[in-house]
This record gives sequence, C-alpha cells and structure tokens, in this order.
Amino acid sequence: MTKNEVLKSWIEEYSEPLLKKAFYLLSDKEEAQDLVQDVFVAAFSSYDSFEGKSQPLTWLMAILNRKTADFYRKKYKSEPQIRLDHFFDETGSWKKDDVLNDWNAEGKETELLDDHDFNKTLEDCIEELPPRWKILLKMYYLEEKKASEVSQEFEVSTTNLWKILQRSRMQLRECLEFNWFSKLS
Repeated sequence: MTKNEVLKSWIEEYSEPLLKKAFYLLSDKEEAQDLVQDVFVAAFSSYDSFEGKSQPLTWLMAILNRKTADFYRKKYKSEPQIRLDHFFDETGSWKKDDVLNDWNAEGKETELLDDHDFNKTLEDCIEELPPRWKILLKMYYLEEKKASEVSQEFEVSTTNLWKILQRSRMQLRECLEFNWFSKLS
C-alpha cells in the first residue's frame, strides 16, 4: 500500500476514536475536529518516522496528545485572571464557612457517583472552569496521569500545577455547593 492509501485507511478507521478523545479534552466540537485534522496532517508529514512498533492508533493518539498540549500552550500562555478573593478575607482566612460545609452524606458517597443528575451537575461545574484549568484537571484526575507527566506535557511547573488543581477544586466545590448541595436542603 502507498503512503496515501495507508493514511486514507487510517482516516476512515481512526477518525472516530480520535475525535472522541479530542472532544473530551477540548469540550468543543469544532476545535476537536480541527485538532484531529491536524493530527492526520502531522501523521502524513512524519509518516516515514512511524516504525510500526506500536499500533497506528497508539501513534495517532500520541500525536493528538502533543497537539492538544500545543493548542493549550498557544491559546493560554498566561495564567487566567481568576479572582479568589470571594473565598478569603484580607488576612487570608476563609470568608464564608459555607464553602467548607461538611458534605458528609453518611455513607452516601457512592450513591452520588451513581446519580445521573449529580454527575451532570459536576460535568457542568467542570465546564465552567477556565480552559487551562479544565484540561489540567481532566488530565490529572480523570485521565489519571502523573503530575510530572502533566507538568511536562503542558510546560507548567509541578508547583504551579498543584496551585491550579487546588484552585480548580475550590471552584468546583463552590459550584457544587451552589448548584447541588444547597438545593438539597
């Protein structure tokens, strides 16, 4: 088979899984489609370097991960300007104790994870995060990548990663407080 024939078959066979992964990482259909197109362009350009030591989909997914990292690096070079002063007073103490409400559901934690409405609320809260925070949170918690991998892939220091993850958790907690737990009472 020629290079063009091989790549055509890859496009037919692997577009869907690549698009699913890209959409998961970007949360935007058009951006995901553009990214997958970039993956195939890069695969075409570097086809001669594919040695066949891995499955084509594995190689294409690696290209997708690099393209995703490049996308976020280019789009979000600086830290998002998120103000957290609604959490803290001038001394650095918590302003509102309700952010720290005890969520102890008395053994119902697993029930929450099975609750479709809760999961939808959690997804909505994740989508409200700044894009750079969202991708780092997804990579670390949902993709279960190691901090060192995420830091290296997105060119952020590990210290900065931990700060972003902490801020993301605080934003998620406040969002869940407002959109889920406060509605239960």
